[in-house]
Amino acid sequence: MSVPQKTALVTGASRGIGAAIALNLAAKGFAIVINYRSDEAAAQDVARQVRELGAECLLLRADVANAGEVGAMFAAIDARFGQLDVLVCNAGVLRDTLLGASEAADFDAVFAVNIGGVVNCCREASRRMVSRRRGVIVNLSSVAATRPGRGQSNYAASKGAVEAFTRALAVELAPRGVRVNAVAPGVIETDMTRDIRMLAPDELNRRILLKRVGSAREVAAVVGFLCSDEASYVTAQVWNVDGGFKAE
Repeated sequence: MSVPQKTALVTGASRGIGAAIALNLAAKGFAIVINYRSDEAAAQDVARQVRELGAECLLLRADVANAGEVGAMFAAIDARFGQLDVLVCNAGVLRDTLLGASEAADFDAVFAVNIGGVVNCCREASRRMVSRRRGVIVNLSSVAATRPGRGQSNYAASKGAVEAFTRALAVELAPRGVRVNAVAPGVIETDMTRDIRMLAPDELNRRILLKRVGSAREVAAVVGFLCSDEASYVTAQVWNVDGGFKAE
């Protein structure tokens, strides 16, 4: 008797860590749903790579900060696959600025995506996973949640909220067989970290015990483990993937 194929949704999967996670899960045999907001060409390229690995792939555009668009995305997943086994909430934005120089819109934008988007997606996923009494959710946090840099008050607060939300949701869903964890990357070689890597390489080397930035594949490997049956006794945890990033 064949084992039904599992389905994984990765938000913000058109580039960087999200793309690496999609490819990692595809290599593990998951059917992949790639969510993106604006860069369709990049998302199509990731979808091509997923299919080259032999995995089925569905591309869905949705702004995770918009509950209506998220609901429509999950309805499309239901129609195509009939189930969702894994949700990886990776979509995120930066609006780094000193608090005194910031505008209310900076905080609104960061919180709408970084925590609002996680809540919107987890709400839809939990409804489906609870009814099947199984599933895995992994939310992407950041080293900034506990060791932020200057100008990261909005980003750090949003990621701190992700970690608190993850632990609370794990308590809620554990009795129904659903595991919920978070992964907190440090400085990873992506477009999002390009400026800080260029402006402060010596500072980064001083604060990172391994003396290098990480790769998206290294983060994806940890996410892939948490999504697998090998992590069947792991829930309500925040896994740091930061090379030993030190506080100031």
